[in-house]
Parts: sequence; structure tokens; C-alpha cells
Amino acid sequence: MSRKFTVINERFECIHCGLQVEPLAQGSCRNHCPHCFHSLHLDINPGDRAADCGGLLVPIDFEEHKKKGHMVVHRCQKCGHIGRNKLSFDDPVQPDSFEQMLKLMQKLSFQKF
Repeated sequence: MSRKFTVINERFECIHCGLQVEPLAQGSCRNHCPHCFHSLHLDINPGDRAADCGGLLVPIDFEEHKKKGHMVVHRCQKCGHIGRNKLSFDDPVQPDSFEQMLKLMQKLSFQKF
């Protein structure tokens, strides 16, 4: 099966913190809250809305990808699926919060011990 990307870049309300999340202004599609980094498990392939799960995707880590930059790593609370999504610190409308990422990274590192 080839990996497909369906463009769905729309406004949504974060189910975790209630923030009104705006679409990305350019480049890609937003699938997570730029403040708390939570999301919903809706897709099998990006944007396809084909996942039957609907569980809360919780940020469990952050990574740096050579080509894509910073990534948030999610784990679904319902089915355990692990996925990654690119962060957009430079979005002119509603950038991902670098400060919140650092705070969450610190919190997550304490939870590992």
C-alpha cells in the first residue's frame, strides 16, 4: 500500500485544552493543538479520516528529524498507536509553542524516572 496524504487543513477545537486551533497558513496541515500538542486518532494515512479509533493522541516525546525538523510523537490512549507529526514554529497565524514544547519535554523527562 502506498502512503497517501489527503489535505485537510481546517479549524478545530482541541479536545484536551479547548483551544480554538487555526489551520496552518502555509505548507502542510495541522493535526495537533499548538499549545498542548494533543490530537485525535482519526487517520490511517495523513488526512484520510479512515481510523475507526477516535482515541486521544497524547504527546509522549519530541524528536528532531533531519529533513522535517522538530516532531511531536503521539501515543493513542485507546489503541496504543504511535505516530509523529511535524511542528510548525514559524506559522504566522498560530505557531506551535516552542516554550510549551520545552516545558512538556521537561515534564516527560521527569516521568521517565
